[in-house]
Amino acid sequence: MDNQKCIERLEKKGVRATSIRILVLDALMSSPRAMSLSDLETVLDTVDKSSIFRSLEAFEKHHVVHSIDDGTGSVKYEVCEGEDECTLSDMHTHFYCEKCHKTFCLKDITVPVVPLPEGFETRSINYIIKGTCPSCRNKA
Repeated sequence: MDNQKCIERLEKKGVRATSIRILVLDALMSSPRAMSLSDLETVLDTVDKSSIFRSLEAFEKHHVVHSIDDGTGSVKYEVCEGEDECTLSDMHTHFYCEKCHKTFCLKDITVPVVPLPEGFETRSINYIIKGTCPSCRNKA
């Protein structure tokens, strides 16, 4: 990915573009799937865990990324598509493979929006489907 694109995205969201943050965002933007802190540690083996975690915290606070709780106890992160905030389109369906333990984004499958009683406001939606991914099915 282009470092300039990462810098522009961070600056647009009000996040200071440090070299570590650029590396973390580049890894997330280059990944075909949501990534955990552990995944990022593996990809960015020269960057310490606390620096990656602090970057993710700043990204989430400024709506650069959103977190996904897939029920594994390991939060996954994905870059928000919205210009200012994470949008309902960022709240698409995710698929967790119970064999390879990867979480995949199914961006074409929208999350059903549930009408809430008056006074309630949706902040996020977490919609996870669990099963076996095509790669693991082919290995069986």
